[in-house]
Amino acid sequence: METDMQQKKSQKIFSKEFNKFLSFLESGENFAFSRFSDGELHMLQNMYFKITDDHFIEGTNEGMCKYTKEEHKEFIPEKHGFYRDKLEESFRFRAPNYFKGICGRKDVGEKDFLWQVDLNDGNTDDLTFSNVFINANYKRFIEEIMVEVKKRPVVIICNEAAELSGLTLSIVKDFRVGSNCIVNNYDIVEEIKDWILTENIHDHIFLCSAASLSNFIIHQCFEEFPNNTYLDIGSALNPWLGLEGWMYSRGYLQYWLLGHKNRYGEQVDVW
Repeated sequence: METDMQQKKSQKIFSKEFNKFLSFLESGENFAFSRFSDGELHMLQNMYFKITDDHFIEGTNEGMCKYTKEEHKEFIPEKHGFYRDKLEESFRFRAPNYFKGICGRKDVGEKDFLWQVDLNDGNTDDLTFSNVFINANYKRFIEEIMVEVKKRPVVIICNEAAELSGLTLSIVKDFRVGSNCIVNNYDIVEEIKDWILTENIHDHIFLCSAASLSNFIIHQCFEEFPNNTYLDIGSALNPWLGLEGWMYSRGYLQYWLLGHKNRYGEQVDVW
């Protein structure tokens, strides 16, 4: 159990965590940011989940919502243990400039927040907010982070249905995944690593938008090729990729792009 002094020292501030990653990009210092959002939390906890056209299942919880094809996924603990183990490997991995974003108390509650910290063996400096680029920081992500991304060669890993013409980036390579890529496209990790090695890729920015597969890619690529930057962007650029699912299930994008008032657009996560 941390003392009050240790807890205060290890506190993280939403805006300051954003500034840290922005400064890395501004200086050209390579790093990795891997998001362990609610889906990754459930997977790490061996919880069954499924997303289909009009509903989701998370353990014993079910709800209704519209989801487009690229968002469909299913994790079956009894069948997909290999991928759960690989996810834990990526979560436990430590290296200089390798950062892991976890779910905050506001999204998953105190119990699950502390569960993540315990799985990491403590509140270490390499932990940050999984939402650091979205919610109340999303405007800054578009106006500041993406400005820096545009200055460097970009590799993007995204859904096969995505259109890249809406992005004003210097994209030198794209790797595509399908639905439920967390279990169906694991072989792409080696494909990406082989390409980096063969083409002697360095000082590129890899934008990963591939659910939990992003965690595998970022971990294994950064471990072998830390002279690139790897960013898990989730759905942050989906409006520019021609993907429509965000309009129904991404509160922060609805807030900033559609003007829908909700808690996510103004949410400042608290450690």
